[in-house]
Amino acid sequence: MSGEDPLAIGWHAWRGNPFFVLELSPQASRAEVERAGQKLLALLALGSMSAGRYDTPFGPATRDADTIRQAVATLRDPVERVIHELLADFPPEAGAVQADARAAWPAVERAIGWTGKWPV
Repeated sequence: MSGEDPLAIGWHAWRGNPFFVLELSPQASRAEVERAGQKLLALLALGSMSAGRYDTPFGPATRDADTIRQAVATLRDPVERVIHELLADFPPEAGAVQADARAAWPAVERAIGWTGKWPV
């Protein structure tokens, strides 16, 4: 088994969701997205320790200037934005930061209404 974080890779990069990276709600306007990106880039340039880390419903993650630029670019694309809006729209009770990502899954499943059964 590799040491890669399964929640941080692939199309389903839960921790890398642009809304989490920019610390914005899925309802954020395009102007808010641009402002958040510029603010975080400026904080990183100043050496702010807090700008390099962010919280997600799946635990803490790190970001750099490239991650921020990619997040802003992704949210500029309307199709990509809708996908990430759906994946980032968790109710507050599902958003509690948990160190162990596996422990977060039951709350996420409840938040999206998963019952463990496929419709027949």
